[in-house]
Amino acid sequence: MSRLYIAEKPSLGRAIAAVLPRPHKNHDGYIEVGNGDVVTWCIGHLLEQVEPDAYDERFKKWNLADLPIVPQQWQLKPRKSASKQLSVVRKLCKQASEIVHAGDPDREGQLLVDEVIDYVKVSQSKKATIQRLLISDLNPAAVKRALDKLRSNRDFIPLSVSALARSRADWLYGMNMTRAYTLLGQKGGYRGVLSVGRVQTPVLGLVTRRDDEIANFVPKPFYEVFALIPYQDMEIRARWVPSEACQPWQDEDGRVLNRKLCENVVSRIKGQPAEVTDSERKESRQAPPLPYSLSALQIDAAKRYAMSAADVLATCQSLYEKHKVITYPRSDCRYLPMDHFRQADEVSKAVAATDPQLATAVANSDTSLKSKAWNDKKVDAHHAIIPTPKAVNPTSLSSAEQKVYQLVARQYLMQFYPAAVYSEARLVFAIAGGEFVARGRQLMVQGWRVLLGRDDSKENNDADLADKVPPLRKGTVLTCRDGEIKDKMTEPPKAFTEATLLQAMTGIARFVSDSGLKKILRDTDGLGTEATRAGILDTLFKRQLLVRQAKNIHASEAGRGLVYALPDESTYPDMTAHWEHQLQDMADRKCAYSPFMAALESQVTALMDKVKNSEIPPSLRDLKSLEPAKGARRYRKSSTAKSAKSAGAGRRTATKKQAPKKNS
Repeated sequence: MSRLYIAEKPSLGRAIAAVLPRPHKNHDGYIEVGNGDVVTWCIGHLLEQVEPDAYDERFKKWNLADLPIVPQQWQLKPRKSASKQLSVVRKLCKQASEIVHAGDPDREGQLLVDEVIDYVKVSQSKKATIQRLLISDLNPAAVKRALDKLRSNRDFIPLSVSALARSRADWLYGMNMTRAYTLLGQKGGYRGVLSVGRVQTPVLGLVTRRDDEIANFVPKPFYEVFALIPYQDMEIRARWVPSEACQPWQDEDGRVLNRKLCENVVSRIKGQPAEVTDSERKESRQAPPLPYSLSALQIDAAKRYAMSAADVLATCQSLYEKHKVITYPRSDCRYLPMDHFRQADEVSKAVAATDPQLATAVANSDTSLKSKAWNDKKVDAHHAIIPTPKAVNPTSLSSAEQKVYQLVARQYLMQFYPAAVYSEARLVFAIAGGEFVARGRQLMVQGWRVLLGRDDSKENNDADLADKVPPLRKGTVLTCRDGEIKDKMTEPPKAFTEATLLQAMTGIARFVSDSGLKKILRDTDGLGTEATRAGILDTLFKRQLLVRQAKNIHASEAGRGLVYALPDESTYPDMTAHWEHQLQDMADRKCAYSPFMAALESQVTALMDKVKNSEIPPSLRDLKSLEPAKGARRYRKSSTAKSAKSAGAGRRTATKKQAPKKNS
């Protein structure tokens, strides 16, 4: 046998085999093709981290004195359901003269196959020649193109090391913190497992603090002042802009809290000259939004269809693997390679056939237009999620698949529509020493917004621009007829929904004050990864730390008790930001594995010492009478390896093991 392809899943393996020479011979766990090459596959993760009791039998029982548990020599074991396939891969690796790594084109896909290659003890000489196949589209033409662009797998070693560090760090932190705080809770009388994870717990903290803000919110009155300025047969409404002298009567958001101050402004401006000190009219253009990354798609699907992140991901996997009508879905990229531009007509034709509702949108598109989405410099292993050139009968798609496909297809078609054009106007008046501003904005050309399928006039227009902000020249003097005070009340922040929580996870930088951390979190795209966010939320719901109330998401009593008990560093995104920065540096060859892990071991040891020397937190004592919700695991004093596995939450909140991706 000359060449062995190791795919991440059977569906990918079959797609590779489909373009290789015939005839094919189907065997148990692999396909032999006409030229003697073989395609085999993993079934998601064939290997998993061993449980603590594999390192020492005494760890079967959860005991605070045993913490921290720090493996000196990390071990993996075959998953029960995967041992047979692992044997197949081991045998084929020994027979092969050349190996092609065909894991999914992301960090975890890189590690998933690499760890199997290491586990089956492929020789160093053979390892040195392994090639990397990156496939984002399972259709034959795309697979053939990918096969012509094989790269050396050695180029991706830093990516694999980064993923390995992430996996082990999550295990180390999550296993120890979960055991420590579950045992503290048990001392206080709570019988459930209190799982802690590097990513899931800051998300829980985010929701808990939002709930607290809502519960503790005290509404306050504030006021806005408008100058009413007649002009011809209309009346201009210009809003007062308070000067710096008014700051003592404003809140941190600049709202005026003193009504007497506003009454004084109204009395001063009534009947006074209103001179135009600045007049601006301009046309602005709004480019179409970029095609979807997974998170952006999950957010829009949650807003439009109230779909959960996990449901969107599962639906995407089906559209990608089963129907082959979209490209690789677990992507964090929103850009497209230039060679895809040549496929625009073919893809658009497939969209019209697969979703007849978009036939008009396809007919009116202009595939000669090239939006900013086409940018080779911003595309590496994978690109944005877009439709493929394959069409299927619309009736073959489920309702959820039709909805998600339409979102992906519409966002793609937007790239072939012109920009939306707005007319904007601004007038600044000086009245009795004060500044007043009138603004207006009107959508003139819909462009790509025509594809949104709703009335844009309500969303984007401030009535007719000329009737709101007339074209007055600088120096024009009118007369202020009167002033008007608008009485308003501050409103509490809104509870998180699935969409806004995903937005918060991807835009987590705005929840921290440290400017350095803000940059790290922006650069690393927030809490979690595209591949793990759905799994993180799903884990928090399954463990009854988060609960749904209609569309809103809240922390449960157990969730709040855990957040109040934990140190701040565990419930804020700052620690995750530092980790992500180092993990990214590892992937970029700027940081080594050993110093990162050594620092983490020291941190976990310090956290365990703190727990051992602390009293039972009051918030955990408060959970004494609280029964673990139905479906949540109870703590058992002589916990088995199985219950330890369920509680070792941290490592699986940021790995693929928890996510629906592997259910192929």
